[in-house]
Amino acid sequence: MANHKSAEKRYRQSETRRVHNKYYARTTRNAVRALRATTEQAAAVAMLPKVSGMLDKLAKINVIHKNKAANLKSSLALYVNKLSA
Repeated sequence: MANHKSAEKRYRQSETRRVHNKYYARTTRNAVRALRATTEQAAAVAMLPKVSGMLDKLAKINVIHKNKAANLKSSLALYVNKLSA
């Protein structure tokens, strides 16, 4: 365990952030799975902006890399566009 007060505080902060990031990353992954499982075009079109926003927020706070967010958004947009065809 930590030997200094500042190290103990840093440990507490990093643990709090880890739990927070884990929750939002898991929620976003579930939303992406739900969108990919959707076969109705109208529902998928309605879900896409919400999921894209969630991915953007994760990239903004450095939970996931910005390129990963862009790649996921691109693949989801392609999937939704194929549903309409």
